[in-house]
Amino acid sequence: MSEKTGKMERGAPGAGRFGKFRKDILSEQIAERLLSMIREKQLHPGDRLPPERELAAAMGVSRPSLREALRALSIMGVIENRQGSGTFITSLKPDLLVQHLDFIFALNDTTFLDLFQARKILEVGLAALAVQNITPLEIDALEGCVSKAATCIEDAEAFLQADLELHELIIAAARNNILALFMGSINNLNIASRRRTSERMETRRQTLEDHRRIVAAIRSGKPQAASQAMRDHLDHVEQKLKEIALQETVPSQPVEVKND
Repeated sequence: MSEKTGKMERGAPGAGRFGKFRKDILSEQIAERLLSMIREKQLHPGDRLPPERELAAAMGVSRPSLREALRALSIMGVIENRQGSGTFITSLKPDLLVQHLDFIFALNDTTFLDLFQARKILEVGLAALAVQNITPLEIDALEGCVSKAATCIEDAEAFLQADLELHELIIAAARNNILALFMGSINNLNIASRRRTSERMETRRQTLEDHRRIVAAIRSGKPQAASQAMRDHLDHVEQKLKEIALQETVPSQPVEVKND
């Protein structure tokens, strides 16, 4: 409470401000309450939270439960502990908040096929946006990627790098920071799935042809054509990944040895 104004200062503990909970409340609900306060602009980037003892008392929760909730919010990039200063709401910048998504996505064994559904939503739209925003120099860089891939098609790892570079250039050319952040977050999974498929020469040949179509559509200035070319490309790679997964799950048949 401010002595001059009699108003509650931002960041001060204050009874009732954080809400009251049962003492056995789950830490997830404590974290959700703090997230709600951020969404409702009751807490702002840079705000200092009350000391742990005061915050636990204000919310009517145990300190261990509060500590667990704060730890989760810290991992999410929502709060940060500054040694000797206290706990603060972070800048809440999107790149800070999505940096752990690649780990979350990697927890599920079905991620690779789910990944292609996400990529079809994101990259198909990004291809259309790239048509609207790309520069002549960026188009030249895309064609350079295609040429590089053609010259190293026998080298799976070098081809993979050219593949990744082309997609990154398209993402950058779309000029949408939020979509770029999401794509960056799942990039590790993209690399893992591409490595599995690009080991096969037939896949590399198909990818090279797909990339040529994508770049041609972007150069022609046709958003719908670019989107369709990207969708076709992702369909082709997804189908190949399904074939690989099926082959890996089918047990090999034992060879029967006949005695004369």
